[in-house]
Amino acid sequence: MNYDLLEPSATTTGVVFASPHSGRAYPANMRKTTVLDELALRSSEDAYVDRLIADAPLLGAPLLLARTPRAFVDLNRSPDELDPAVIEGVRRVIHNPRVTSGLGVIPRVVANGRAIYRGKIPLSEARRRIDDHWHPYHAALRALLQRQRAAFGIAVLVDCHSMPHEAIEGMSSGRGPVPDVVLGDRFGAAADAGIVDRIEAAFTAEGLRVARNAPFAGAFIAQRYGRPTQGTHVVQIEIDRALYMDEARVTPLPRFDELRGLMRRVMSDIVDIARPELPLAAE
Repeated sequence: MNYDLLEPSATTTGVVFASPHSGRAYPANMRKTTVLDELALRSSEDAYVDRLIADAPLLGAPLLLARTPRAFVDLNRSPDELDPAVIEGVRRVIHNPRVTSGLGVIPRVVANGRAIYRGKIPLSEARRRIDDHWHPYHAALRALLQRQRAAFGIAVLVDCHSMPHEAIEGMSSGRGPVPDVVLGDRFGAAADAGIVDRIEAAFTAEGLRVARNAPFAGAFIAQRYGRPTQGTHVVQIEIDRALYMDEARVTPLPRFDELRGLMRRVMSDIVDIARPELPLAAE
């Protein structure tokens, strides 16, 4: 299995937490074909996000965690976002900025544009990765959201990611501090505004600065599964890695446990968004 689904002892909310980019199980065949060392490969991970949100099942919410590394297969891309610059036999298609930048479903580069491979990989290998890694994760996610909506009348996917600090440093341009957290709802298309407001309030109550949809509005998962009119909402959360991690060494900072505690309090507020009201006690 290329993912972990951690269930609470009793599911009490329609909220689901997930981390599609914190996987770090690098297959042996990738280690043989890449020109990068493991530290460079790991620069594309949302490293340790799975640990930041590990308490979700204790709060009554299921937790879906990918084991597949993003540098091997990007689970937050469409399976047809194939890059002809890294996969043999793929025809060039209509301009796709993610594919053009090397960040298709089979990534060509990691952070700072460093190439993963010396040449191209066969199309058969790309398809095998998608069949073995992409499809099982999305089958599990789809089933989980359907189950939550059937049980609670609503499903809220909180898709958890982390962002390099340098990705947001340029946002301020002298206008003040940069955000600690960016919420992406594809400008309202993936989730009701009231739900995003509640999630933002949970973070701001902990003293964190929050922005919406810039520079990250949500990618394939938010686009594919966010159907507010049908009762399924997706909010992508991007957390500044500098809050909890030494990005150069890909190691947790001493204050990691402090941020994990903060995230538990935030998640405790979020699960209430899709928790049914308890019946009043008899008089």
